[in-house]
Amino acid sequence: MAEDRAAEREKLKGRVLDAGNLVAYQEGSVVSREIVRGGAGTVSVFAFDAGEGLSEHTAPFDALVHVIDGAVEVSIGGEPHEVSAGGMIIMPAGIPHSLNALGRFKMVLTLIKE
Repeated sequence: MAEDRAAEREKLKGRVLDAGNLVAYQEGSVVSREIVRGGAGTVSVFAFDAGEGLSEHTAPFDALVHVIDGAVEVSIGGEPHEVSAGGMIIMPAGIPHSLNALGRFKMVLTLIKE
């Protein structure tokens, strides 16, 4: 299975990609697709149905959220931020954060390991 995912990621290299078409919305779900994996981090594309989200958690590395469709409320250290299509926000390492969909939305998540 891991080999299948690696082969799928390999097929994406050297091609022009439309991030919004890499994942599809599914009713009542969060869908993700990892498109880059390496020692320095990962890049994944997510599709969140309305009302879905990620509960508060921390991560050991900075993470960049780039919204490509819709809007999301990103709470960092208890402070809410609304991010709409085209907007980005960096979630700092070690600070609790959560995401709540403000309707359906898609994002690219880049996790950089230090």
